[in-house]
Formats: sequence, C-alpha cells, structure tokens
Amino acid sequence: MNIRFSTLVLACIILLPVKAFAAEPLKVAPVTITDEKAVFATIESTNVVPARARISGTVVDLAVDDGDHVEAGQVLAIVGDDKIAFQISALDSRIAAADAEVSRAKTDLDRLKVLVPKGAASESALDQAQRDYNVAISAQKAVSAERDVVKKQLSEGQVLAPVSGRILKVPVTAGTVIMPGETLAIVAEENYILRLEVPERHARFMKVGEPVRLDKTEMAESAAQNGKITLIYPQIENGRVIADASAEGLGNYFVGQRVRVWISGGDRTGIIVPPEYLTMRFGVDYARVKQQETGETIEVPVQRGQSTKDGIEILSGIKSGDILVQP
Repeated sequence: MNIRFSTLVLACIILLPVKAFAAEPLKVAPVTITDEKAVFATIESTNVVPARARISGTVVDLAVDDGDHVEAGQVLAIVGDDKIAFQISALDSRIAAADAEVSRAKTDLDRLKVLVPKGAASESALDQAQRDYNVAISAQKAVSAERDVVKKQLSEGQVLAPVSGRILKVPVTAGTVIMPGETLAIVAEENYILRLEVPERHARFMKVGEPVRLDKTEMAESAAQNGKITLIYPQIENGRVIADASAEGLGNYFVGQRVRVWISGGDRTGIIVPPEYLTMRFGVDYARVKQQETGETIEVPVQRGQSTKDGIEILSGIKSGDILVQP
C-alpha cells in the first residue's frame, strides 16, 4: 500500500511541471513568406590591376609568385639594363672633366682679379675669364642633371605593387626581356565581392540592399553567412542580370571560385507553424486542431513545405483561424 501511494505521489510530482509549462494554443494566421532562389555567384575582386615595367631591359630579380599577398608599394621585380650602367659611367667621366674645367676657370678668374688692379691685365681679359667660369659652372650642372636623370631611370627598374592584394598571375620569369609597359604581375585588390548572374525573370525582385544568404557547406570558416546586394548592373547579358553583393571574409576564397547563394524570389502569403506543434507517424505529419464548437482536439494530417527561420510552412491540412494544440 505504501509503495503504491509513493508511486502515485511521484507521478503527480513529475506530471505537474509538464502541465504547468504546457504551450499555449496557437491560432493559425497567414504571414508573408519570402521565397528564395538558389543561384551561383563568383568570387571576384573589385579591381584587378597590372603591375607594369617602366623601362626596357631584363628581369634581374623576381620577388613574388602566384598567390602571394603584397602591400601597395612593395617591390615585385627589378628590371636591369646594362646600357644604363654604361651611361652612368660615361657621365661620371664627363662630370670629372667638368669639375676640372670649373677649377681651371676659377683659377684664371682669381689670378686676373689680382692682376687687373695692378694694371698687369686688361678689363676685357677679366670679363672673358668671368664668362668662362660661368660657362663651366653651367656645364657642370647640366652634366650632373643628366646623370640624375639616368639614375632615376635605373631606380625605375623596380616594379612596385600598385595596390595591396593577392598576386593572381606572374607571366614572366627571371631573365625575361621586356619592354616599357609590359605586365610583370597581375594583382587582385583585397576588396572581394560576390558577382551574381540571375535569370532576368527574377531580376524584378532584386533591389540594392536586399540580403543574400551563402551556402554553409561551401563557406570558409571566417566567411559571413549573410551579405547584401550592393550594385545591380543595368544591362542584361545572355538573358541574365549581373549584380554585386558584399560579404565579410571572402578573402579566404579563390578568386573565380563559384559559391551557391540564395536571393529573394518574391513574397507570398502562407501559413507558418512552429515545429513543436507537429508530430510525425509512419512518414505522415499531424497537427492537433481544437474544434471551436465542441472544444475537442482532433489530429489532422498536414503537408509540410519549406523550413524557415520562424517555423515550417504548411501547404494543406489547416487553414487560417484554426487553433493548434501542442502534442
């Protein structure tokens, strides 16, 4: 007898919290459902910039390779030209000769400045010495400026990264002979985007600022799950509308990689029910509907649709105004 009484008390203790915390009946009401369309997007860089050579010559040193990350202004390669070294050597000799000419002209001028007051030389000789000295100084400056120009050309043999980003391609190797303006590396800027190609029948639902959802199975660990459309191009190409979307963490993808994303495909009205109000038996979903006339609860088979963040869409079996009871 005591055992039966203890069992009954224990059952009451267990059942009371369940009954106290039972969910309230849910009145079915239509809501607005946003349909999603799965499309493929390509990871692209907003700017793909070539790093070009400024002088002709031979690639003496190549410091980067495909896939390397570079900062703006970083030296990617050095282009050398043997003719420039010979030009600098010749100009050094001309500068030495100009220095010697300036020294001689200065000596003659100083000597005549002493002799003219004593009457040992004429004023015209002094004027001529002054002109020779000025000409020598000008010639010295001209040769020095010419040497600076050639040295600047030598420094322009350094090929610098135009922007910070990732090297996509290096079409040359060390020892390659190149001309001014040729590309030594192609740099993709760090600002990556999603470039979508959407069939034109869905273009009317697209708007700037609307969210897009990335496929979790194809995402990098640091990439964001959601993004938003930032630009819709006005021209339709091959029956498709091109649009750009932004999302964080795209730098861990390969440039040109295809990623599946979902975009808005329009709005419609439907019924959404939380999953806890549904049960499944033998592959059939049921919902418990409370009859408003009698107050009785009956189980009604329902057909479920897509899952949303708010619950499960019900295609048939219940209607607006029905009252659902949690099983």
